[in-house]
Amino acid sequence: MNAEVQKITLNLPANAEYVDIVRLNLYGIASKMGFTYEEIEDMKVAVSEACNNTVLYAYGQEGGMVEVVYEVTSESLSITVRDEGESFESDDNADGRGTLHDKELSEVQIGGLGFYLMEALMDEVSVTNQRGKGTQVILTKRLAKSEELV
Repeated sequence: MNAEVQKITLNLPANAEYVDIVRLNLYGIASKMGFTYEEIEDMKVAVSEACNNTVLYAYGQEGGMVEVVYEVTSESLSITVRDEGESFESDDNADGRGTLHDKELSEVQIGGLGFYLMEALMDEVSVTNQRGKGTQVILTKRLAKSEELV
């Protein structure tokens, strides 16, 4: 692969039924890049957590869309999961459920175990939320260089 970034973009309903499509695309892209089976399985868990956060919290009962962008370079794969929703309990999340919506990274507490899982499985995790503009999660995994791939 060359040094340029190649992008693959999916726009899907924020519905649990579509998370498998995101995982299947990830598998296809990551295996072509040379990631190991274990690395791909880790990435599938991490991207599922990011997608599930959108499905569960972004749009409430209204439904909406999630955009997933895979950015491929010769050295890494970044997966961006973006929604335009708000947490349906945005200001008074009284039950303490772990949502990344309406929180800064430093504010995510024990309830946000999905975030800790994503962080443990990926090389880099970035979460940004802009009120009224949704949440964006960027997951990055670097490709380990081996003699075979040179």
